[in-house]
Amino acid sequence: MTKPSINLGLQLPRCIGVIGLLLAFVTVGKAQGQGGTALMHRAEKNLTRTIVRDIFSPPVASRVYLYANVAAYEVLVLGDTSYHSLQGQIGGFPAIEPPEQTVDLPLAALYAFWKTGAALVFSEKILDDSLQVILKERVVPDSVTYAHSIRFGERVSRAILEWASSDFYAETRKKRRYRYAKQPGKWTPTPPAYMDAIEPNWNMIRPVALDSASQFKPAPPPAFSLDTTSRFMQEVYEVYRVTQRLDPEQVAVASFWDCNPFFLNTQGHLNFATKKLSPGGHWMSIAGQVAQSAHLGWTATSATYLMTSIALFDGFISCWDEKYRSQLIRPETFINAHIDESWRPALQTPPFPEYTSGHSVISTAAAVVLTALIGDDHAFDDHTEVEYGLPVRSFTSFRHACNEAAISRLYGGIHYRSAIEQGQLQGDLVGRQVLEKIRLKSNISLN
Repeated sequence: MTKPSINLGLQLPRCIGVIGLLLAFVTVGKAQGQGGTALMHRAEKNLTRTIVRDIFSPPVASRVYLYANVAAYEVLVLGDTSYHSLQGQIGGFPAIEPPEQTVDLPLAALYAFWKTGAALVFSEKILDDSLQVILKERVVPDSVTYAHSIRFGERVSRAILEWASSDFYAETRKKRRYRYAKQPGKWTPTPPAYMDAIEPNWNMIRPVALDSASQFKPAPPPAFSLDTTSRFMQEVYEVYRVTQRLDPEQVAVASFWDCNPFFLNTQGHLNFATKKLSPGGHWMSIAGQVAQSAHLGWTATSATYLMTSIALFDGFISCWDEKYRSQLIRPETFINAHIDESWRPALQTPPFPEYTSGHSVISTAAAVVLTALIGDDHAFDDHTEVEYGLPVRSFTSFRHACNEAAISRLYGGIHYRSAIEQGQLQGDLVGRQVLEKIRLKSNISLN
């Protein structure tokens, strides 16, 4: 069989042999990929907007991001010998055979990304409309190459979706509704919607880098107690005091990192949802912004999105495992029952148990990975929330951003300090495990 050529948008002389072609490809991928990656960033943003529209829970949203980005990366890695496939690094991961015809890898990657993401969302038509515009903007040599690229992208997507189908997500849809423990100190639904617990069986989902959902089981939360000298009560009173004395900067921090896709507006008898980004979506946006500002090429950009999505995905699995183990009561429920029935948190309490803090876990996991990929002390401006009516915030590093995301939950009145601090320790371990288990490149830095 003749070895197919892999096109990245430039014409190569016919005299270049197979080795020369591969070397030329690597050079082309790094040089011209910087400008063209705008299409990939647009595709990611369109997926995020679809996730927001469909109101996916944070854990489920992380699953959509994961598989869509796996599909895109596994296409692009075929054209860059400095990167490694996930095949052989993850048990059961399918081997992706190279294309048999000439293909444009970025086009195939964009299509694989869309095809995979579309299979995991409800508003597939909206995602389809936006993707068609993006595909038309990717210039390829001829219609034959275009058709081959689309078919190859579809083939990769099918392989990834088949792998995804064995992650036990379907089995969790068949589980009975969560029956919360009616015991002192245990979680119960919170106002204003009093929603059922979200994803109580998420610890059944197959992780990517973790050995199991409980691999990084955190220390238990402070023991529930009504004794005013107990650690639990001290943390409760801290939440109560802090939220009554918030300064403008603390309010801004809480609002910026709210990321609550379940936010419900209540006006008398009228209830309506305000659609917001998920916390994972916020960090995927950060990954995209820094990849763009660092002028990363196609494969490096895809690797940045992929590693961030793995950290988020495994972070939610680890965090949710603990949430439904400890089932700790939320500050709003406890304070209303024992301290001040009129008190309300600055942020709306999300519908799942308190310990550990999801923002703290996944933000730290993502920050650990991004620090390894992009560099320590990488300053950046975060524009994520601008389209949701909030200003840009600036950070000196990914650690700075994740620390702010974590403490925002105290300012918001929805987490005790232990959930934040233990959540960050948990997230740090998750991030390190991702870096240890998944080696997309021998040299971790993508710069």
